[in-house]
Amino acid sequence: MPEYHIYLGADHRGYKIKEELFPILSDCHENVIVEDLGAEAYNEDDDFNDPAIAVAQAVANDEHGLGVLLCGSAHGVTMQANRIRGARAINAPNEASAKIGREHDHANILCLPADELDADSAEKIIKAFCHTRPSQDERYVRRVKRLDEGEKDEEGEVEFGFSVKTFKDDGETEDSEEE
Repeated sequence: MPEYHIYLGADHRGYKIKEELFPILSDCHENVIVEDLGAEAYNEDDDFNDPAIAVAQAVANDEHGLGVLLCGSAHGVTMQANRIRGARAINAPNEASAKIGREHDHANILCLPADELDADSAEKIIKAFCHTRPSQDERYVRRVKRLDEGEKDEEGEVEFGFSVKTFKDDGETEDSEEE
């Protein structure tokens, strides 16, 4: 099995669990290299954005790398990480969700809600995520390709292939076909 990286990051609400997980994950397999990308110290005033950006950029630049992010709800780090092209972050508070996100959606970043988990639970979810292989079934590969590249028309515009309902100020709706 080739060597691969797990990039780990957390804000102040995930800091304690991240610190507990680092040595556990570092010792889990000889081919795994764990890199702590912050926060470097507990700081009640820090923002989730910084570790999320650091982990997402590292994963996006490492074809075989995986990321683990922690914040209170996992929502903020998930949204921030997904703004980096090549990052496919999921919020997975349990093993089943982590497995399906990795297998079907080829997720490469696992975001965990630190307010809801302890280090033992987080470790189980992380191992489920890391030990699950992305499916090569055509439908999943196609969907991931659309996530990474988008479906573009001749002018380079993204095509959605569904209608969009807009709400007017008067409460009426208007359907429009996105093209």
